Amino acid sequence: MFDADRTETLLDVNNIEVIYNHVILVLKGVSLTVPKGGITALLGGNGAGKTTTLKAISNLLASERGEVTKGTITYRGENVADLNPATLVQRGVIQVMEGRHCFEHLTVEENLLTGAYTRRDGSAAIKRDLEMVYDYFPRLRERRKSQAGYTSGGEQQMVAMGRALMSRPEMILLDEPSMGLAPQLVEQIFEIVKAVNEGEGVTFLLAEQNTNVALRYAHKGYILENGRVVMDGPAAQLRENPDVKEFYLGMSDEGRKSFRDVRSYRRRKRWLA
Repeated sequence: MFDADRTETLLDVNNIEVIYNHVILVLKGVSLTVPKGGITALLGGNGAGKTTTLKAISNLLASERGEVTKGTITYRGENVADLNPATLVQRGVIQVMEGRHCFEHLTVEENLLTGAYTRRDGSAAIKRDLEMVYDYFPRLRERRKSQAGYTSGGEQQMVAMGRALMSRPEMILLDEPSMGLAPQLVEQIFEIVKAVNEGEGVTFLLAEQNTNVALRYAHKGYILENGRVVMDGPAAQLRENPDVKEFYLGMSDEGRKSFRDVRSYRRRKRWLA
């Protein structure tokens, strides 16, 4: 069984602040660690700062006029603040963006092969990894010659994840994998994340609004509210935490609450008081 406390720390985010347009403070002292070989979930509602945290790690903020103004981000003990995104990919860190971005005019297989663009280990190794991706995503094998823009939302999410795997990453930053997908597809995507984590040893840091499903698959979790980490711990403990049940799972000791009850009670969160 995976033990986050007994494994190497792969990523260390220490007290970072992020400002957009030199004015808007989005992250306010966020700290987190990602253990090697695990699945770490970054949880919270829309606007909590999850995507900004991932983009700060992958150095994609500059394109949106954002910057890390305080704190440090280290990967394998090395400060990565000055590395460009392409260099980070070569170091083994790749982000799968929210919204299932694909090259719509290319086929599914052509999209997957773009993920291997920076590799220098030869066509035979790339071909083996393509088959590995098809083993994890059998649906993509069936649609390999289809134009990506004409595939379903779930298939496009699989393409985006498969393309990331083709770069042979050590860690994948996965942003909102469940967004816009039917519940059965959400379960399928998370089952694949679990299989890739266990089968390939890929470390995941995933941002997700669906707290319920994320905490069932993650080993460790952090909950963000308004740009701050308000709670963290092993996923199993967070699932049983009364506040998490109340605010994010819609349940309490009295049973499941209605959305109106939860929304009203959220105003009294003791960590925001």
